[in-house]
Amino acid sequence: MNLETTKWRGDALEAEVLDDVTLAKRRRRRRIIIAAVIALALAIAAAVFAFSGGSEEGAGEPKEAVTLPAVTVVVPGRQQVAREITSTGTLAARRDMPVGIAGEGGMVARVLVEPGQWVGAGQTLAVIDRAVQSQQAQSQAASIEVARADARLAQQELQRAQALVSRGFVSKADVERRTAARDAANARVRVAEAQLGETRARIGRLDIRAPAAGLVLERNVEAGQVVGAGSGALFRIAQGGQMELLARLPQEDLSRIGPGLPATVTPVGSTQSFTGTIWQISPLIDPQARQGEARIALPYHPSLRPGGFASARIQSGAVDAPLLPESAVQNDDRGSYVYVVGNDNVVQRRPVKVGSVIDQGVVITAGLSGNERVVLSAGAFLNPGEKIRPQRAVAR
Repeated sequence: MNLETTKWRGDALEAEVLDDVTLAKRRRRRRIIIAAVIALALAIAAAVFAFSGGSEEGAGEPKEAVTLPAVTVVVPGRQQVAREITSTGTLAARRDMPVGIAGEGGMVARVLVEPGQWVGAGQTLAVIDRAVQSQQAQSQAASIEVARADARLAQQELQRAQALVSRGFVSKADVERRTAARDAANARVRVAEAQLGETRARIGRLDIRAPAAGLVLERNVEAGQVVGAGSGALFRIAQGGQMELLARLPQEDLSRIGPGLPATVTPVGSTQSFTGTIWQISPLIDPQARQGEARIALPYHPSLRPGGFASARIQSGAVDAPLLPESAVQNDDRGSYVYVVGNDNVVQRRPVKVGSVIDQGVVITAGLSGNERVVLSAGAFLNPGEKIRPQRAVAR
């Protein structure tokens, strides 16, 4: 009995000792966890302090101002910028000369030029068959010889009559008749010569010739085709190869430009620009579109093709206006606008009129005085009436 009891008590003591060790380990683990939680809380608090109230920028600001979004604003002021009017239009030959058949026409025998070819003044472009007209010319040439022979005979008879009239063998009346016959024969010679000249002129008109030197733009005829006075233009020639842009401009812009102003023209699809000069302003305004045309003269270049579309920038002096970066100007279905920040730091929408866009920015021709604080680049994320924390930037 005593041995068993002792053994049970020893086991019991041993079990009790093991429980204390386990408990100590658990207490150490709990202390480590608590210490880690406290350290994490302190780190979070330090981060919150650093990003909100702990920085120098927000240390002296009210809590409401710190929570407002910081937005960069710019005061553009006013400066002298080149006034540039932009437009689009159609390229065309400055002097577009349609060339048709001048005579009665006929079947085309040969075509001697192709589009894109340079021709000189009077150069033959096409030849009309002239077999019938040539025969007529030969017949009339023979008629002239007959008329001349008759005229020579009449002249000889007149001379003989004049020699005999003094001897009384021929009356004066007979001399007068022979004189009239001689004059009529000479007149018939002149008529025959005129008829031959007319036929030769008609033959000459069967050659279709260039009215002036220039560039062939179109060829609308082929060999074997029958042409006449109603056939329309068989060729189109740009006189001297000179081109122009028919720039469409609003009435207001037309009043600001005049002949002699320089312009830069860029064809659509091309990176190359060409310098031209306004040589004519349309005297008419389209009553529907309220637009007119400014004709910009351009030198010949293969990239300037009549009928093509191009844009133009016309220099029309200088203007004193605000200049904003492109990021500050917004656009929607109501037009162009900017966001202006008032004295209460509230954002307000301000409609503006945009002028030319240059390398330095966008010229504002109406809507701003230049002294306003304008949102620089965050306009797409703001709403009218929203309060912000403005941070001023230097205008570019």
